[in-house]
Amino acid sequence: MSEGHEVGPDVDLDTEEVRDRQGRRVTEAYAEQAAAEALRLVRPGRPALGEVGRHSPRVSFRVPEQVRRQAEQRAVTEGRSVSEIARDALERYLRDAG
Repeated sequence: MSEGHEVGPDVDLDTEEVRDRQGRRVTEAYAEQAAAEALRLVRPGRPALGEVGRHSPRVSFRVPEQVRRQAEQRAVTEGRSVSEIARDALERYLRDAG
């Protein structure tokens, strides 16, 4: 659980009146819909690079061992991932080539 948040006791939404930030009554149906929406928006793994909720396509290719080592060293130096460096390099190449 993230800092500043506490999980309290369960609430019986049929007997207790709970309201959201807009003042709407929270019912079991409301809570189920909100949970389903949250699960739809939150996906495991890294966030999409484009539109939220859309899969980012994967590109893989082979490089010589020396290039891999250099990319890993550069990634550590810059505090980035090898994927970020490769993505930036490919985007720059495509931009400059056209």
